[in-house]
Amino acid sequence: QVQLVESGGGLVQAGGSLRLSCAASGSIFSIHTMGWYRQAPGKQRELVATITSGGSTNYADSVKGRFTISRDNAKNTVYLQMNSLKPEDTAVYYCNADRIATMKDRYLDVWGQGTLVTVSS
Repeated sequence: QVQLVESGGGLVQAGGSLRLSCAASGSIFSIHTMGWYRQAPGKQRELVATITSGGSTNYADSVKGRFTISRDNAKNTVYLQMNSLKPEDTAVYYCNADRIATMKDRYLDVWGQGTLVTVSS
């Protein structure tokens, strides 16, 4: 069984910074892609950023230049450094891991429980 546990959400003023972390557990051998998605009230879940095990990254246009995704493959952990936060960044942020290989099985598209980020104006 693979689990993702997020941390680092909270309340911050516009222009401030937050760092989200997501650790995957469960006898993991490898994870191909890890990423962050977000869902604001009344809106659909959307991509924020992804990163492959090789370090290739992809960002939503709305966060380019402000957010940075990184990962520690040895710790099966992905991070999201969020700078210059705006009120429109307010959302529940979800961690995602795709194409996970464990010692016993393979998993696709695993989600964390979400962490709330609130940016006040």
